[in-house]
Amino acid sequence: MELPLDHFRLIGVSPSATSEEILRAFQLRLDKTPDEGFTYEVLTQRSELLRLTADLLTDPESRRDYENLLLNGKSGLDFPSNREVAGLILLWESGSPKEAFKITRKALQPPQTPALGSSREADLTLLAALTARDSAIQEQQLRSYSNAADFLHEGIQLLQRMGKLADIRKELEEDLIALLPYRILDLLSRDLNDQESHKKGLSMLENLIIKRGGLEGNNKFEFKDYLNQDEFEAFFQQIKPFLTVQEQIDLFLELQKRGSLEAGFLAFLSLTAIGFSRRKPEKLFEARRILKKLNLSGLDSMPLVGCLDLLLADIDQASARFSSSSDENLRDWLDNYPGNKLEAICIFCKNWLENDVLVGFRDIDLKEVDLDSWFEDREIQEFIEKLEKKSNKIAIRSNHKNQQIEKGSSTKNTEDFDNFLGNIEEKSLPWPGGIKKDYKKVEIKEKEFNEEYFKKKPLEFYNFLIEKFAELKFSIGELLNNKEIINKSPYLIYIYAFLILFTFGIGIGFLRNNLKKSFQEQAINEKSLIAIDKNQKISEKDIIQEIKKNPSSKLNPIPEESTSIFSYEFKELNSPSPSLEDIKNLIKGWLLNKSNYLAGKSEINLSKIVSKGLIDRTIEERQNDIKKEIYKEINSQIIRIDLESQTSSRIVVLVELNYSERIVKNSGEFVNETSLTPLKVKYILGFTNKSWKLVDFVSGF
Repeated sequence: MELPLDHFRLIGVSPSATSEEILRAFQLRLDKTPDEGFTYEVLTQRSELLRLTADLLTDPESRRDYENLLLNGKSGLDFPSNREVAGLILLWESGSPKEAFKITRKALQPPQTPALGSSREADLTLLAALTARDSAIQEQQLRSYSNAADFLHEGIQLLQRMGKLADIRKELEEDLIALLPYRILDLLSRDLNDQESHKKGLSMLENLIIKRGGLEGNNKFEFKDYLNQDEFEAFFQQIKPFLTVQEQIDLFLELQKRGSLEAGFLAFLSLTAIGFSRRKPEKLFEARRILKKLNLSGLDSMPLVGCLDLLLADIDQASARFSSSSDENLRDWLDNYPGNKLEAICIFCKNWLENDVLVGFRDIDLKEVDLDSWFEDREIQEFIEKLEKKSNKIAIRSNHKNQQIEKGSSTKNTEDFDNFLGNIEEKSLPWPGGIKKDYKKVEIKEKEFNEEYFKKKPLEFYNFLIEKFAELKFSIGELLNNKEIINKSPYLIYIYAFLILFTFGIGIGFLRNNLKKSFQEQAINEKSLIAIDKNQKISEKDIIQEIKKNPSSKLNPIPEESTSIFSYEFKELNSPSPSLEDIKNLIKGWLLNKSNYLAGKSEINLSKIVSKGLIDRTIEERQNDIKKEIYKEINSQIIRIDLESQTSSRIVVLVELNYSERIVKNSGEFVNETSLTPLKVKYILGFTNKSWKLVDFVSGF
């Protein structure tokens, strides 16, 4: 038998080794005899082969002849039949377990099968088990886990066929099971074009999870010390990105059927991911149904369902979901957000999609979520419109049914009616929160009113609609409280709602087009209230100069003639549609008061025109300056102001300023100076408590 081995490898030295090094290696090999259980006969043959090799390589003439053979292409060594097994052991010891296993396995098969019960059979069987194990270890080091598993599997089959070495076979079986996660990772991480390997990996993954008792690992696993829950979760997080979104949906839905709650939640996330990334809103409904049925301990599902409502343009329901959240921190954040609630919900939804939903999928690579493109998608709009029409039809049928019920029992309470609507939702319409409100009928009219604008900005359209509905809520609420009218004809509710909205729309148009002058006059009057009294001979420039003359880290004494400008309480801006001049005066008041405060010349006194959050930020900035024993001398003049956007609850203006800022120590020592001409700032105003307030600003937009 010829083996892929030369004399240098057989004894374990390099071709440049000296005779002394060869003899030393020979002695070490003799002393280190394999103790795995080989017969004395084969170990004796091994020693003889080592001695023959040492004699050849230490004899100069014999070594020269052998080296010439190697240079001429000689490869491999021939072993007589009585020394084949010893040669295979030396091949294994030389670091070639894969070659040794393949040759050994062949020697154990017909027609080369050794005599039953012979020492040759015993030695070859043991060598096959050892080389199969070492081959698997070698493949694992190369991260070829599937090949490693193949060697273990073949070794186990061979030992089963030979009926020997049960203990070693059990060890190989345990090694094979421990290798399973890595084998799955190897198969699934391959190119998707290798469909056979990918399908095999998926099947093995599903079987592994089922055997463990779901993602939670509820079953007592066969090998307790292998793949505990923490190890499995780490493995699953590593393997998840190699699965497509549809593969994950199929896997998690199957596991959920078998009772895994965690799989149900992951199915919800996967359905949301495919629904948003592939523009399939129907998948969002399926995700919502799954989440609704889950009973995961500690899960606050309200904001998650609210995000789905938002994506389906049901803003009223989305707001209600967030308000129902059990997370106090989330509710506080929403309540204190410096803007309208819809904007806060959009930010939450965007972050949730980016960080929790659209991650860990092989075929989804969205770096940033764009909600505008979602709402502008024509297919999304058509889908939502179809649902609205269906919702309106169901709402009419349910109201008719409710009328029949009330005829039989006038004491039917609101809770029963909500349950009735819930049944309709469950059976007929997978719409978040049940039946859509009837004012959705009017929504179609609004689209006709300004169709081109709302096609470009559908999200603003829904926001606009909710705002108008809020303004009419009191009037419609009074009507709904009149049970006599409802009992006589529930359809009057829709007619009155439509008429009120229609009348309101006409009124807004009339006010905008015909009363513009009145608003301007009102703005001038309001502006005059902010202006300095004519008898006071001080200007903004004079004030800034005064601040420069008398800086302090704390509130400095205020000159008698300038007291009014520092202590003046700015009047609220109540005009529903303020002019650009109104907004400019409000911003000027903010800039002047802020500069006085940061210079230590006054308290901040802007609660009527600036939000609490913005005031708190300014106070914090001043407190930090006091700790550093500095103050700021700020001079800013508005040179241009442009309106970017305006709704009934939010105004955004773009302002250019001549801006300079000097930082001075309390001792009067100059620290630093910054001058920006122009400095571009985006100011955001919000309408709360029937007045406009500055809620935020962004510099350098």
